[in-house]
Amino acid sequence: MAEAVDYSLFVDRSGDGASRIEFAVEGGEAPLSISAIERTLAALPGLDDARLNLTKRRVTLAWRDASFDPATAIAALRELGVKSHPLRVDHGEEAEARHAQWLLKCVGVAAFATMNIMLLSVSVWAGNATDISPETRDFFHWLSALIAIPAVAYAGQPFFRSAAAALGRRELNMDVPISLGVLLAVGMSLYETANHAEHAYFDSATMLLLFLLAGRFLDQSMRRRTRAAAGNLAALKGETARRLGADDEPVTVPVAALQPGDRVVVRPGERIPADGVVLSGASTLDDSVITGETARRPVAAQDRVHAGGLNFEGALVVEVTAAAADSLLDEIERLVERAADAKSRTLRLADRVARRYAPVVHVTAFATAVGWILAGAGVHAAIVTAIAVLIITCPCALALAVPAVQVVASGALFRAGVLLNASDALERCAGVDTIVFDKTGTLTLPEPGVANRADVAPDLVAAAGRLAQSSRHPLALALAREARDRRPLLDAAEEPGRGVRAVIEGVEARLGSPSFCDVAAPAPASGSTICFRLGERTAVFAIRQTLRPAAVETVQALARTGLRLIILSGDAPAAVAPIAEMLGVAEARGGLKPADKIAAVEALKAEGRTVLMVGDGLNDAPALAAADASLSPIAAVDLARAQADAVFLGETLAPVADMLRVSRKAMALMRQNLGIAVVYNLVAVPLAILGYVTPLVAAAAMSGSSIIVTLNALRAGPIRPKDRDRAAPVNIEAMRALAPEVLP
Repeated sequence: MAEAVDYSLFVDRSGDGASRIEFAVEGGEAPLSISAIERTLAALPGLDDARLNLTKRRVTLAWRDASFDPATAIAALRELGVKSHPLRVDHGEEAEARHAQWLLKCVGVAAFATMNIMLLSVSVWAGNATDISPETRDFFHWLSALIAIPAVAYAGQPFFRSAAAALGRRELNMDVPISLGVLLAVGMSLYETANHAEHAYFDSATMLLLFLLAGRFLDQSMRRRTRAAAGNLAALKGETARRLGADDEPVTVPVAALQPGDRVVVRPGERIPADGVVLSGASTLDDSVITGETARRPVAAQDRVHAGGLNFEGALVVEVTAAAADSLLDEIERLVERAADAKSRTLRLADRVARRYAPVVHVTAFATAVGWILAGAGVHAAIVTAIAVLIITCPCALALAVPAVQVVASGALFRAGVLLNASDALERCAGVDTIVFDKTGTLTLPEPGVANRADVAPDLVAAAGRLAQSSRHPLALALAREARDRRPLLDAAEEPGRGVRAVIEGVEARLGSPSFCDVAAPAPASGSTICFRLGERTAVFAIRQTLRPAAVETVQALARTGLRLIILSGDAPAAVAPIAEMLGVAEARGGLKPADKIAAVEALKAEGRTVLMVGDGLNDAPALAAADASLSPIAAVDLARAQADAVFLGETLAPVADMLRVSRKAMALMRQNLGIAVVYNLVAVPLAILGYVTPLVAAAAMSGSSIIVTLNALRAGPIRPKDRDRAAPVNIEAMRALAPEVLP
């Protein structure tokens, strides 16, 4: 049955007739350069532009010629050894990219203005101490104004817009005093310049904007990096479906393009793309990603199936019913929305500080002006003193106290394989005293592996792995990951439901069922087996779910810190018990539905517990949203990954401990920074109120406090290898004896 890809559903078309498509790419890193790939693609007829972004691992094509076929680009990349997968354009990601570019422009403008104004200010300061003439000083001040006013008008927009929106809601956020301080500093500087004063404070306004914009841009970049990684993963996982047309010919389309009533073909080794009803075919499904239950479920015509289920045996034709109000996904999304709504009412640390601090700043400055006027000072002197108070209390240090630590800590976590989804993820994780783990795909690897590879001759493992690459059966896919030689066997032939055979170095090789390989293989107590024959030599491979690398060490290290550990799984209690015993987790429950998990999390919170949920499946999404903090592996289903405060890369479980360690250190540094800012204000504000601090000194003090806070934030620093080595050694052989089926 011939197949085709409907690339039109992946193409983004603009109103001027231009078309664009993006591909996530993998492979081809070593010998190829950006220019080589771009030159190859640019030579394609009808293509106007081709760009490769190695950082995001994406290729973007643009064209206007209606005859251009993106399939030619796929073929050209394949000839270069680069695999590519079409991406649906994520307009949310595009909007974030445009916002990040705008913030970067604001940073550039503020940096340019600050550097040039500081050069002029240094000349004025030096001249005031020697022999600068009033005319020259005024000229330098007016030149500074010429640079500062347009720079502040442009670079200050992120704060001005936020402050205006807050005031429109009759609220105060941290951007209100920042905006007020910047505008008053510029306004007062203009007034002082017009009246030939010795000092102007344009440099204070632009320096404040530069500090804060840099932190905001880095925070935005962190979120964009996470979204891009998730988008690439979605494409590389092949989130497409084979939709049957009127002529029963399958066409590959994005899963998001499926509509109720569509018919899709699901072959062995593929996941069900959407909720639906089986029209024809019979097979067994692994629904562990949805329910957590690892036992396979037999399905036949008229049975309901859910998106994410892995098809094992035969091809299925499924009618899509995903839009039905009673679908599993809709039920889970309703639970997620309720949990996320309750979670969103939790105020971030910076917001809590802003709500208390912003009114105090304004009241203090206003009271200072009134007090000096009542004391007999002139209006000008009173306003200058009040502005000095406003500048010295301008929450630069407070505004940097949290984001500076977030930026440094998020960089350290990124290098450790953790991507933050939420800007307050560190705050959420720092106070955790209870961790709830899902089992399937979280404590264990999401895909089954070969549990007994150490018991089989290495050459047989290599040969079986190479042959397994010619099959799409899930058990064969698990074995294919063991292959050292990735070259396909061109003469391989697969017999559906039985296995695959080929000739390897003149010897017939078979991989599949016991009868197909003529091997006596007893039924396994758990998991599955796949047989292999190479001439007269045979092997039986045990395919089971295995623990994530470092799972035992990580869980035991977390337990030693005093955290309460719980396993909540949708898998059968009999499957959960050995995992819990092996990891030393006393509290473990199995057979839970999504509503049961969220109820368990809410019960823990009602006890006063601060809960971190670690899960990957569709059934974990409501609990991830309900927990105080949440963490998912990057291979989690989209809904679970979207609800998580952070995701971790790779197969090891160690990033969970890294996340807690760094978040606690970061939270301590945030509190230290806030303490530094408070002490600074307690010392500086009374002096400013009494008139002992000029606006120039206030600006210098404000900048100094910001630098101190930033330097302190750098202590959030990299994760040192010794931090991961503090756990006591684990007797792996004893663990393997306890539960050999899950620890390879």
